[in-house]
Amino acid sequence: MTTGNAQILNRLSDSQQTVETPEQDVRDRKVVDADGNDIGTVDDLLIDEPERKVRFLLVAHGGFLGFGETKSFIPVEAVTHITDDQVFIDQSRERVAQAPVYDPDLTDEPDYYSNVYGYYGYPPFWGPGYVYPAFPFPR
Repeated sequence: MTTGNAQILNRLSDSQQTVETPEQDVRDRKVVDADGNDIGTVDDLLIDEPERKVRFLLVAHGGFLGFGETKSFIPVEAVTHITDDQVFIDQSRERVAQAPVYDPDLTDEPDYYSNVYGYYGYPPFWGPGYVYPAFPFPR
């Protein structure tokens, strides 16, 4: 089902899909910014089930032992490289901290994903000429 031009996305953990290999599952890995600063942890992956593509990382950051923790989406386009225990992005820790906060009640709203893409400065995946990044995500 679509909302405007964007698909309604689902959390990988709530879907019947799996990653192709265990090495491709970046959940629970640390997210690190371009300067090497720790941002948080990949809590889940937001997927476009019909296309079988990951569109966003759901990243938990801030707080202590899960209290006061904030979650926000980071588009997969921000990922620069992945190691066995870290996901590196091209955004700063401060930028992610100021990003639109994850609100499960808004994820079906037509402009929600557009706003997240706009905040980070990436074109949305449903736009003309979009090319999916070549990273090891679920297929």
